[in-house]
Amino acid sequence: MRLRSLPVSVSGVLMAIGIAAWQGLFRWTPAVLCLVFALLAQIVSNFANEYYDYRRGADKKGRVGPRRGVTEGDIRPSTLLRVTYITLAVACAVGCGLIPYGGWAMIPVGIVIAAFALAYSTGPYPLSYHGLGELTVFLFYGIVPVVFGHYVIAGRFDALAVLGGMTIGFMGVNVLLINNYRDMDDDIDAGKRTAVVIFGRRLAAVAYLFNGFMAIAMLSPLWLVIYLNKSMPVWTYAVPVIYLVMHLITWIKLNRRSGAALNPLLGETARNMLIFTTLMLLAFVV
Repeated sequence: MRLRSLPVSVSGVLMAIGIAAWQGLFRWTPAVLCLVFALLAQIVSNFANEYYDYRRGADKKGRVGPRRGVTEGDIRPSTLLRVTYITLAVACAVGCGLIPYGGWAMIPVGIVIAAFALAYSTGPYPLSYHGLGELTVFLFYGIVPVVFGHYVIAGRFDALAVLGGMTIGFMGVNVLLINNYRDMDDDIDAGKRTAVVIFGRRLAAVAYLFNGFMAIAMLSPLWLVIYLNKSMPVWTYAVPVIYLVMHLITWIKLNRRSGAALNPLLGETARNMLIFTTLMLLAFVV
């Protein structure tokens, strides 16, 4: 399941919940369904990534990153494949529970999400093998969960949700960047052309730093609204500062480490993201 990466999917839904609550439009049932669906969709993607990377030979025994169960022989490939599609079916069933809140349009949205959860790692043009992983994460862990999550929770689309989705998207991309930064040498050997393989580690580190600042900048209209209307607690202004301090600390570590020493930074990046969205949620609902 790659538990350290799951804050990415949780954060998008928390942002959608916070915005809806701030607007006085929060509804419990679709919020819980969104959270469960988002978690299951990411788990499906993680399962599929492990299975299909094994099939393509992208994961090797003794890899620098965390241990892969199928590659190391802990899990039979057929078992993981079966569990992947069972989990996908459960995710789709949960997603169907959102139809009463979002209408029949939720069906094509759900189909696209399910398709991309698999297309990230498999199919005729696996996205993660062609430098499109970061764009996929930005869209499906940022824009989609926040915008459509807010829609089913609040019952309407909102420009603030789009900005919030871009914030979460930039933060989520950094989790993938850490992963691909660490695995660059293995990915080159496997013929996997991630953005880090294409542009190199130096530019990837610059992009990591840039993404953190862009994430905060996306919500600048919100900070202005808060200032003009005094509509949120004063300590809300400290939230972006707290995030950027954590972000800079992780970035400094990124530039000083290599190999297996990078593994904790993936969880740290996801942690930074979850702390930010949790604090924002508290600010929205207080």
